[in-house]
Amino acid sequence: MEAENRMKRGLAESGNYSGNRQIRIGNILLPSNVLMAPLAGYTCYPFRMLAYELGAGLCFTEMCSANALKYEDRATKRLLVTSKDEKIKAVQLLGGNPAVMERMAGSELLKEFDIIDINMGCPVPNVFKSGEGSALMLDAKRASAIIRGCKKSGKVVTVKCRTGIKEDDMFTAEFARVCEAAGADMITIHGRSRSMMYDGKPYVSEIALAKDAVSIPVIANGGIFSVEDGERMLEQTGADGIMLARYGLEYPFIFSQLTGKTCEKTPFQLLMEQIELTDRYYDETFTLNYIKKLASYMMKKRKGTKKYKERLFKSGSLEELREVIEMIFS
Repeated sequence: MEAENRMKRGLAESGNYSGNRQIRIGNILLPSNVLMAPLAGYTCYPFRMLAYELGAGLCFTEMCSANALKYEDRATKRLLVTSKDEKIKAVQLLGGNPAVMERMAGSELLKEFDIIDINMGCPVPNVFKSGEGSALMLDAKRASAIIRGCKKSGKVVTVKCRTGIKEDDMFTAEFARVCEAAGADMITIHGRSRSMMYDGKPYVSEIALAKDAVSIPVIANGGIFSVEDGERMLEQTGADGIMLARYGLEYPFIFSQLTGKTCEKTPFQLLMEQIELTDRYYDETFTLNYIKKLASYMMKKRKGTKKYKERLFKSGSLEELREVIEMIFS
């Protein structure tokens, strides 16, 4: 436990990470330039509040389908849960129809959100085939129309994309210019092409080219699993900030280390608070599923916890879940 606490405080107290700073996107000033990526099944309201508490400058909802929102799909509307305690609210929209994206960006459903992030990077086959996500990188005209349409909402509009479609044919800087010209206030670049999915070393040189090509903030994403990785990403790309993804789930204290925001809580305390907050806003089934997934991520690299994993996922009530989590993390 003492070793874990030393690691948790380590770099945050020593100030070794020099990249943290405020960043302005449109009319919004983010308290730090360390962002949390939208992750399906994870970046619900409780996790976003956790990341903010630990120092994240901006967190996004899970990816929300504009078409599903158009029909007020119940499951999709649940992705929009928020409260006045979430000071900066950012929603990620997925869609390929400019008219539908414009309509939903300005809809009552999103009235509480300050920022709309347009997903132009999802590599999943069924999304790509439908002309959404990373497929928009192949259609600059439609991508531009979507950005312009979302801007009509009066909200800050950002874009998350990749370096291109194929590893041997990247056009990151060119697409970044398209986004800026259409009115995007910020662009986040996952340093892999669509064909690379989530594997392989990110192409930091492509992010650097995009940073040099535009005047709006550029955020670097992909392959960041430590403070050193974050420092290196900023140095090699010149980006205005970094975005964490899976490692933010595995080790949430990385936000504290990257931003210098002190946190004295233990993983056990964080998970207990997550249970309470999730149970307050969602039903028991959702709470059980979400906490099991988050706890499973946070168990990684913790010695002697594998024997509890089966019991964790078999927990059928919040009481059982609390007992198992205490065994694992206390």
